[in-house]
Amino acid sequence: MTWLRKNAIRIYMVLGFGYLFIPIIYTFIFSFNDYVKSNLVWRGFTWNNWKNPCGVPDICSSFQNSVKIGFISTIVATLLGTMIAFALGRYAFKGRGVVNTLIFLPMASPELVLGASLLTIFLNLGFNLGFWTIVIAHVMFCISFVVVSVKARIASLDPRLEQAAMDLYADEKETFRYVTFPLVAPGIAGAALLAFSLSFDDFIITNFNSGTTVTFPLFVYTRAERGLPAQANVIGVSMFFLALAIVLIAQAVSKRTKLANK
Repeated sequence: MTWLRKNAIRIYMVLGFGYLFIPIIYTFIFSFNDYVKSNLVWRGFTWNNWKNPCGVPDICSSFQNSVKIGFISTIVATLLGTMIAFALGRYAFKGRGVVNTLIFLPMASPELVLGASLLTIFLNLGFNLGFWTIVIAHVMFCISFVVVSVKARIASLDPRLEQAAMDLYADEKETFRYVTFPLVAPGIAGAALLAFSLSFDDFIITNFNSGTTVTFPLFVYTRAERGLPAQANVIGVSMFFLALAIVLIAQAVSKRTKLANK
């Protein structure tokens, strides 16, 4: 009992990380599986899945669709969300409280309701469901996450830094360019990464408004019923390692910047 009390935090940490990473480890291992039809049973080790990740029909086209939609949605949502965050965080105007409340509605609403509602709107307006309806839908729910992330960063800024810049004869544009924006940039970058991951990973809203366009999550869902190919594991693991590399690089740059400032 004494040993358990002393090592309770370590045990909890191991169990917690094990719970989080077991699916990722499983996905990584089975990306090397020499499967036949279904990738559920281990049949042997092979490099073929990594050498030819596009060996399954439609898998790379669906991945490209997800990347394109995520990229466009992220740019639009980040631009609009950042401007909204600055307006809410820096200016007092009539209806500010209402806008703050409305921003949270897409985050709080079930995706099933959002997807069905957007589908109804698109059909009533005569839109053809496809690539651009998915983009519009993703921008709609990504903006809220961008606003919340960037607004939190703006709230943490010390206004005395901007005042000091103006005391040194910098005008508003120069203050924003050389002081405000560099300080808010990490928050904007984090919000953009969050928006891209939400867009790339979305299934429910996309499924309602996709038409004939197939994204990677839709491909995984439809192929899972017949047996998910190992190439899907390869793409999923690659995206995980890419995200991990971005996080590690960001941390390294942050540490180097702190050391340089000291």
